[in-house]
Amino acid sequence: MPSIMLGLSGGVDSAVALYLLKEQGFHVEAVFMKNWEEEDSAYCEAATDLADAQSVADQLKIKLHLVNFSEQYWQCVFAQFLEEHLAGRTPNPDILCNKEIKFRAFLDYAKNQGADFIATGHYARLKKDNAHTYLLKARDLSKDQTYFLHTLDEQQLASSLFPVGDLLKTEVRALAKHLGLKNYAKKDSTGICFIGERSFKKFLSEYLPKKQGAIETITGEIIGEHDGLMYYTIGQRKALMIGGQKGMPEAPWYVAKKDIQRNVLIVAQGHDHPSLFTKSLITTTVHWINTPPALPLKAMAKTRYRQADQVCLIESTDNERCQVTFQIPQRAITPGQSVVFYQDDQCLGGGVIACRDENR
Repeated sequence: MPSIMLGLSGGVDSAVALYLLKEQGFHVEAVFMKNWEEEDSAYCEAATDLADAQSVADQLKIKLHLVNFSEQYWQCVFAQFLEEHLAGRTPNPDILCNKEIKFRAFLDYAKNQGADFIATGHYARLKKDNAHTYLLKARDLSKDQTYFLHTLDEQQLASSLFPVGDLLKTEVRALAKHLGLKNYAKKDSTGICFIGERSFKKFLSEYLPKKQGAIETITGEIIGEHDGLMYYTIGQRKALMIGGQKGMPEAPWYVAKKDIQRNVLIVAQGHDHPSLFTKSLITTTVHWINTPPALPLKAMAKTRYRQADQVCLIESTDNERCQVTFQIPQRAITPGQSVVFYQDDQCLGGGVIACRDENR
């Protein structure tokens, strides 16, 4: 039987994945990845997660390796996270972590240890056809994580396993409870792992200099001051600190745009203000998981994780970028986030959103 190394995070999904692999008769060992050096223990959950992972490994009688990837994480994920925020964009570090750490550094480690495959608790499925490996959505579409895995290539996928991809989340928790696993009811992790429960603004200010500027309405009227464009994202409502404005309707304000050159935050009133919507975007270079398709291509896409798939047309532009035009205008398309493409259940790949096309 093949030898497998599974990334055991301390959560219920990877715990059940470990059990399933053992039950199938594989030789399996587990790895707990330490990706962040955190001195402030009040915000760090790594110790708790490690204890939960060790408890599961002990109960299932599986060897647990502790591997420190924090240096690689800092260089390959966190440094880019800071650069993107400094440029006024909103990056997704989970996508980069999968690409650089979980399916590169971890995969290299596992191969060096003699493993044939790595496995994780991601909700996704794989299909193999002759010499190709395809990434498919999970059975539980409410938990599908292919959005975060779209930067992987066929070689990485061919060496990976997703044991819970055919299960519903409710089935995973029920099985964990039946097995008596300590973490069967543990909450799913949310937000950015290295920030934890602390204020995002406070955290970011420790690494990047603040640069205050004006808050303007769509029509150019100054109504306040922002603390730095890096603290805001398109569509954001909370923490704008502008409240009601004399002579203006009583309606909530939302971030509509960022004018990087002028260091101005542009806001609009109303959840459905037209300035929050656009039909088209331009990507950075697109990563295709399998053979690049012929363009133009009609497909489905999403510009954020929880979004329902949207009909779009993908067209090539200069420098291997793509223009993506949606059938229906999309709200709060955000530079720095990713647009991910699908046909039926298959994830084709995707790219980082460079800008909204304001002319379409």
